[in-house]
Amino acid sequence: MGLTANARRSEVERNRQRFLHALDASASAASVHQVHSAVVWEVARARNSGARASMEGDSAAPMLEYRPAGSSLGAADDSEAGRSGDALIASEPGILLTIRVADCLPVLIADRRQRVIAAVHAGWRGALARVIGKSIGELRRSFGSRPEDLVAALGPAIGRCCYEVGEEVIDVFRSQFRESDAFFHKPAAEAEPQRSDLRYTLLFHTQAPPGHRREGCNLHLDLVAVARAQLRESGLNTKAVHAAEYCTCCHPELFFSHRRDAGRAGRMMAAVGVRE
Repeated sequence: MGLTANARRSEVERNRQRFLHALDASASAASVHQVHSAVVWEVARARNSGARASMEGDSAAPMLEYRPAGSSLGAADDSEAGRSGDALIASEPGILLTIRVADCLPVLIADRRQRVIAAVHAGWRGALARVIGKSIGELRRSFGSRPEDLVAALGPAIGRCCYEVGEEVIDVFRSQFRESDAFFHKPAAEAEPQRSDLRYTLLFHTQAPPGHRREGCNLHLDLVAVARAQLRESGLNTKAVHAAEYCTCCHPELFFSHRRDAGRAGRMMAAVGVRE
């Protein structure tokens, strides 16, 4: 579902169209160029002829306009590449907010009273920048949402069973979150052989990138715990937060995984919308 280096555009566009048709053929699908940030975009139906449509290759869909949340200015570049960010919000029916993932956590939020929505792409960098909390803040500021009316769905992501991180990630979380100790997990000794294949692969990397394992560090990050903390901090009831109990890295038969597949993974798509 994503235009990665290993993907054929024609196949990706065909997959997207099949996906959108299965949900609602009349919906306009909105997307942004994801960069692991805390930037939020507001999406609305186009009110001028200069706006472009939703997804690449979706020329039949109604046109959409994008603007940075909290700004009256639209996107300077109308292409998806010109809209860098990691969260989308919308208040109009018939708009499908989409994000693409392959280990990062997809967070879909809906206001049951106001019928407004948000879609959030939360990797460790975005979570550290509080992209989830900022998205809820924009729902409140732009549309008057109340935390007690919100419900959140956390989709499949790399689990704490597999997401071993470096010391620099642990340090920055500890500097930003008082409850950071709850975000990290030391796996049981007997579970270590289960990931020996992954550790063997990583031995051939000369330098681990930020967010990945370094020798001497054996803590795993729990992205779901980070998301739950931000949602709770934003005022959501814990019973209104629903998490899928799947690890993308553990289930190659179901999910792509950037870490498991050494960066050569495809992308999955998560979407939320309000029917017209």
